[in-house]
Amino acid sequence: MKKHYSGFTMIELLVVLVILGLLAGLVGPQFFGKVDSSKVRTAETQVKMLKMALQTYRLDVGQYPDNLEALRTAPADVKGYWDGPYLDESVPVDPWNTPYVYEKDTSADQGFYLYSYGADSAPGGEELNADIGYVPQES
Repeated sequence: MKKHYSGFTMIELLVVLVILGLLAGLVGPQFFGKVDSSKVRTAETQVKMLKMALQTYRLDVGQYPDNLEALRTAPADVKGYWDGPYLDESVPVDPWNTPYVYEKDTSADQGFYLYSYGADSAPGGEELNADIGYVPQES
């Protein structure tokens, strides 16, 4: 009586692993490229959300706050006018885990600058490293 074994040979398994490796090499970089661009879109959305909170604060108090924490906790000098909190949760950090830069400046188009330094967490940059939001213009 002859025994019959079923299963895959080592060669068949290696061929499947090579094919999976090739597919991962083709799909992987495209997938991770989407992750980076989605972080940029997230930062843009957070900046717009913070802008709305800042504008609501300004409508109630009459001026923009000195810092973003004033959107959550009333500063002592404006408690009579403050009708917050203007954010449901704590002030967010950007998608690269860096605090947003906020500067109150009456000469700015918005009355303030609010931006993320982007993926490199440094001023300036291009593409994914570009600053995102309401950035001061270079003179």
